[in-house]
Amino acid sequence: MTLVFNPSAFRHDVTENDIEAAMATPLFDELIEGYDNKYLLIGFNMSGNLIEVMYNLVDEDIANIFHAMDCRNDVLQKIKERGFYADFN
Repeated sequence: MTLVFNPSAFRHDVTENDIEAAMATPLFDELIEGYDNKYLLIGFNMSGNLIEVMYNLVDEDIANIFHAMDCRNDVLQKIKERGFYADFN
C-alpha cells in the first residue's frame, strides 16, 4: 500500500518511518464507528512503542495518513474491552 502523508500527521512529532513501521505491524486496524472512511490503526513504531495512526483510504492501494501520535491509554482500553488487544503492561 502506498502511504500519502498529510502534514497534520507529523503534528505530534511522529516520523514518517515510525508511521510506516506501525502500518506494517498492526495490532488493531478498523473503521472508526460512525465514519465511512476513517480508520484507526495501532502498531509499533521504530522503537517498538505503540502509536495510533488515523487514515483514509483514497483507493484500495493508497492510504492518506492524517494523524499519528503515541498511543493513548484510553484508546488502548477501548480496544482491550473489545477483545482486540492483549495487555502489554
